[in-house]
Amino acid sequence: MSTSSILVTGGTGTLGRHVVPLLRAAGHEVRVLSRHSRPSADGVEYVTGDLLKGEGIAAALDGTETVLHLSGGPKGDDEATRHLVRAARVSGVHHLVYISVVGADRVPLAWVRTKLESERAIADSGIPWTTLRAAQFHDLALTMVEKMARLPVLPAPGGLRLQPVDACEVAARLVELTLNAPAGLVPDLTGPKLYDLPALVRPYRQLLGRRNRPTLPVRVPGKVGRAYRAGANLTVEGAECGKRTWEEFLGERLG
Repeated sequence: MSTSSILVTGGTGTLGRHVVPLLRAAGHEVRVLSRHSRPSADGVEYVTGDLLKGEGIAAALDGTETVLHLSGGPKGDDEATRHLVRAARVSGVHHLVYISVVGADRVPLAWVRTKLESERAIADSGIPWTTLRAAQFHDLALTMVEKMARLPVLPAPGGLRLQPVDACEVAARLVELTLNAPAGLVPDLTGPKLYDLPALVRPYRQLLGRRNRPTLPVRVPGKVGRAYRAGANLTVEGAECGKRTWEEFLGERLG
């Protein structure tokens, strides 16, 4: 196996589908760890394994020096990352790159906590590493907006704002980081504009030719509500900003 091969976990997901072609365009062989078997083609080798179960990871790492860890889900990310880290340490990986989420150390949600625990597992691994925290992708924001736009009244949680970023821009930044030297925790990557939920829904409905719904102010209770009202899920200063706006994304996706 070629030592120039880069292992990508989550290579078939929203972000991975952008990352893998960019790595190939840069001249690198790519190996993708997937839970489901796929035929290898066009310089991309698919290997079967399961990070949550700790299965197939050592074989996937054989002959690779760089790992781009994109795999993630609603729960268990921390355990999956610990399995990857243990195998990568034994395998002699030289650079482990991780995609995390803006506010990983500030938002008191269980799935966000798994991202922070994953960051810590990587930072404490002894493997040279790079971690990028990104804002919510446009694609994920669209999934949320599609559901909310069907409601007769649009809930408007007070103080909740988002700064969605384009997955293509996140992918390009990750590839740049992967092909450079390990850099630790780099500046966050966010979208160019802030939106509350009604502001995300309005252009979606307008592009579909639908009238806007009335809004209902809602107060999110507890620690989570306080964190969102304080902007814990945002990086307003010190972040790198993508250029593609939510409106541009919608125009292309729905047009």
